[in-house]
Amino acid sequence: MPAPIDDGFLSQLDSLAGSKSSGAIAESNNAQDYSLLAQQLQALIDNETDDVANLANCAALLHQELAEISWVGFYLLKHEQLVLGPFQGATVSPRLALGEAICGTAALMRKAINVADVQHFPGYQARDSEARSEMVLPLWREELLLGVLDITSTKVERFDFCDQQGLETLMQMLVAQLTL
Repeated sequence: MPAPIDDGFLSQLDSLAGSKSSGAIAESNNAQDYSLLAQQLQALIDNETDDVANLANCAALLHQELAEISWVGFYLLKHEQLVLGPFQGATVSPRLALGEAICGTAALMRKAINVADVQHFPGYQARDSEARSEMVLPLWREELLLGVLDITSTKVERFDFCDQQGLETLMQMLVAQLTL
């Protein structure tokens, strides 16, 4: 049985959540929204050394706090392929080759990919019939690719440059805590 969560820790997370009663960041994302997410993520990973716990909490936080998100999770690079890690949403393929689908393409190209409408992405693999847009960010430590963050939305053109910048900042914080 898991140990109970410390009330002080829950109180700290609640105070970071501010007055957002719905928990979802509105469509008009801005730096302040990602600043709040950064504080929440830091509170979750600060004293945790387990990579799976940190990845899982990050996926849950993003799924809970970002509006119009249908799936969020991590694929980790293992033996030259992407292997499914912690995620929130429907079940998906557990392995992707580098260059396969949006995740494998972002990993192979070593850069973020923002697909405004997934129906127009060559080789798109639908895992959710309602998915309309997707953002994938490679996770790096120095020159080493660790994996990717994958986020899918039910809204066409859900992600913008502010989302990319905010998510890249969050992933830098997370990667600094990981031992992968």
